[in-house]
Amino acid sequence: MNPHDSLIPLLGRGPDPEQLRHVRTIPARAAVHEPWPDWAHPDLVAAYGKLGIHQPYRHQIRAADIAHGGGHVVIATGTASGKSLAYQLPALDAIHRSELRVLSDPGKIHDDGAVTLYLSPTKALAADQLAAIRSLNLPTVRAETYDGDTDQASRRWIRDHANFILANPDMLHFGILPNHAWWAGFFRRLRYVIVDEAHSYRGVFGSHVANLMRRLRRICAYYAADGNAAGPVFIAASATASEPEKSFGRLIGAAVQGVSEDSSPHGSTTVAFWEPALSEVRGENGAKERRTAVAETADLLANLVSSRVRTIAFIKSRRGAETISSITKRLLDEVDPSLPQRVAAYRSGYLPEERRALERALRTGQLLGISSTSALELGIDISGLDAVLVAGWPGTRASLFQQIGRAGRAGQDAIAAFVASDDPLDTYLVNHPEAIFDVSVEATVFDPSNPYVLGPHLCAAAAELPLGVAELPLFGATAEKLLGQLVAQGYLRRRPAGWFWTHAQSAAAMVNLRADGGGPVSIVDADTGSLLGTMDSPQTHYQAHTGAVYVHQGDSYVVEDLNEDDHCVVVRRANPDYYTTARDVTQIEVLETQRTAQWGDVAVHFGDVKVTTQVVSFQRKALISNEVLGEEPLDLGARDLFTKAVWFVMENRSLTGAGLIEAQFPGALHAAEHAAIGLLPLVASSDRWDIGGVSTAIHADTGVPTIFVYDGHPGGAGFAERGFEKAKVWLSATRDAIEACECESGCPSCVQSPKCGNKNNPLDKDAAVILIDVLLKDARDAAAAQDSEAGVPAPNAV
Repeated sequence: MNPHDSLIPLLGRGPDPEQLRHVRTIPARAAVHEPWPDWAHPDLVAAYGKLGIHQPYRHQIRAADIAHGGGHVVIATGTASGKSLAYQLPALDAIHRSELRVLSDPGKIHDDGAVTLYLSPTKALAADQLAAIRSLNLPTVRAETYDGDTDQASRRWIRDHANFILANPDMLHFGILPNHAWWAGFFRRLRYVIVDEAHSYRGVFGSHVANLMRRLRRICAYYAADGNAAGPVFIAASATASEPEKSFGRLIGAAVQGVSEDSSPHGSTTVAFWEPALSEVRGENGAKERRTAVAETADLLANLVSSRVRTIAFIKSRRGAETISSITKRLLDEVDPSLPQRVAAYRSGYLPEERRALERALRTGQLLGISSTSALELGIDISGLDAVLVAGWPGTRASLFQQIGRAGRAGQDAIAAFVASDDPLDTYLVNHPEAIFDVSVEATVFDPSNPYVLGPHLCAAAAELPLGVAELPLFGATAEKLLGQLVAQGYLRRRPAGWFWTHAQSAAAMVNLRADGGGPVSIVDADTGSLLGTMDSPQTHYQAHTGAVYVHQGDSYVVEDLNEDDHCVVVRRANPDYYTTARDVTQIEVLETQRTAQWGDVAVHFGDVKVTTQVVSFQRKALISNEVLGEEPLDLGARDLFTKAVWFVMENRSLTGAGLIEAQFPGALHAAEHAAIGLLPLVASSDRWDIGGVSTAIHADTGVPTIFVYDGHPGGAGFAERGFEKAKVWLSATRDAIEACECESGCPSCVQSPKCGNKNNPLDKDAAVILIDVLLKDARDAAAAQDSEAGVPAPNAV
């Protein structure tokens, strides 16, 4: 079946034809080939030939040539463009030639051996790459995965004998670097470090991995053999990104070359932009609610599966993936009882054996439909898909193109649909497709100097090897000051030779690469005592409070107890027809202003803040209609967060001069704050839940109307700073989103927030537009004044 014949008519025959806001076809692209390089060993070329790869693509060879020549390189091309060959070729060539030298003279001691370390953000991707390398059937290559699932008996053999080790950042951090003495031979022979899916290292996770890469380079330098004094070559594979060489260079702390011209073939992809219809359900303040993206996507997935169209549905949240799967199965059971078993959910938090079984079922076609978090966005081989559904904005343009690129991976034509959630950003994008297709993809945002990230990594580095003064530039300009604080706190001791770790416990245990702290919390079934999954501690107040709905593999549970002391959540199987959303209240205190832009009467600041947040209640909302069924209070403790923020400070006279009265200030500020939080991901590679905000007509630290938007991670994640740098673009999009919304007084598509602990009150949609106009006018006036002072003619000047 031609998938175009299935999805596009399906979207168009909805109850409201205007639900289909836009259709864009990404045209097909022909391949551009390049000959195999002269340095590639004939055995390796022949091995690829047996797999049907006779002519590599131009971008593959360009990247491979740079790496073979000793340069760090990032290859940033689209999904299914063959990035793996670009890093496999130089790495496997070095290994193969090294092993042949040993075989030719087995009695000689060879010091010029070659090994490769491959790092991926997920175990599934590493397993997939292992299968790809083994499919080459090169007897000289001993490739093995080394991760948390590797049994102890195998670990020593892998360490001593494998020459292509596939691991993840977590294993490098916890298992390899702290025990580097056991790995001395490996580090002496390490020629290539491959960082796959490098674009996924953003925000706090990216900050952790950036410091981890610096620790790795430090250990490599310590063990560097005479012929490898420069250390290993780093090769990154990334989705299409803005300035990939700059981002990857920042990730590893070294100069990098980039290859981003995609020369692989790809069939055409038809992308539909779909906005669910307004329902009869009334939300807060009487605002109409749209049908949820979850319910809409489940409908589409059920229709596609019933038509035997192999489809993957992406959504950001674990709960969303489970709910889409559950609703889809229920709908299919009414049509064909044999079909529900051919649909499943896939997300992190599943046990390893569950994930592997789902991956096999997807490859073989046993599964026709799957709902997934971004875990399947990455380069796992799942060829043969016809369609992709994206439920809600995935966070970045790069992620959207990565997800829709999962269909048509063998060069076939494909279809995709972006189903908008009921929030300001999705509403803006579904009505402004040019903001996706006609601008470059985002830069990857992370901050290696975040003291809450860098500090523990400095401790880990000092525990691995005493940290010398000459090594401090590797960790950035703030490292020396931070080391002084760590000495004062008793974590490190300063000696003439450098800084030393002073404790018996592992320094690596201080660092959780994928969370903000507190460690994982276990989710336990009250009836069976079995472990269902885990959750990061900071999430528990929002997703695992008493009464919260927790979903695992389509089965729903209700939380009976959150025990923070024992890091345990007890849940019981249930079948609720609702989901839960937590609501919080927030206070904010300015600690230090680091950057300021003055726009006339408006000042835009960036700096350090203290945020105090308390989850005060949760709502129960109907799964399909999104109707609020009830709200329950919660008695949870407040949590303090020391982070970064951008804030807008404005004078009363600016607002009254634009026609607002003081009684309107709170509603205007509150509405503008909500919308600005929703639109920040347009300019920063963040998720709405990565950030928060506060607005007040008289803030204690400024004395005037102020809007704050802050990073939701200790020490910041780079999102607020990006907002400061792109403030004008960000505010312009925020204004457009509010004004374009068809509601009368504010709704979830423009100025209402599902997290608001003040029950979205007060909100003044029209006044928010006027307020943002004031901000933008002052910004334009300030820019014009600067141009005039610099002698730049005004736009209308002759």
